[in-house]
Amino acid sequence: MIRNATAVWNGSGKDGNGHLSTQSTVLSNTQYSFNSRFAEGVGTNPEELIAAAHAGCFTMKLSFVLNEKGFTADQLSTTCKITFENGAVTKSHLIVEGKVPEISEEQFQEAVKDAEENCPISKLLNTEISSEATLL
Repeated sequence: MIRNATAVWNGSGKDGNGHLSTQSTVLSNTQYSFNSRFAEGVGTNPEELIAAAHAGCFTMKLSFVLNEKGFTADQLSTTCKITFENGAVTKSHLIVEGKVPEISEEQFQEAVKDAEENCPISKLLNTEISSEATLL
């Protein structure tokens, strides 16, 4: 399986702008710029997209790990916080809340750690990855 996305940039790094499109068309000519990356401008940015990818991948992997242990989550909700400093992504922190019937706290924490270490995006990122989990 191969997935793709396309970025087009016009102009200088600071004053230019660009747009992103994905194969699925979920992003279609979505704006990004210096201001959307480094200030509060309208549009997306690479770090936000990495956060979305990591949160989505981790949460799906956690669901599979729970299934392997004999549990099915009623709901899993994950926020991913990407730290971008000194020109590099230095951290990805996953914060997950889960409603999982009949699971113990220990079993849930083990499943979270497994998903953190083994989701494909975690394996891709060359940075510090951490997580915190709350069983609701």
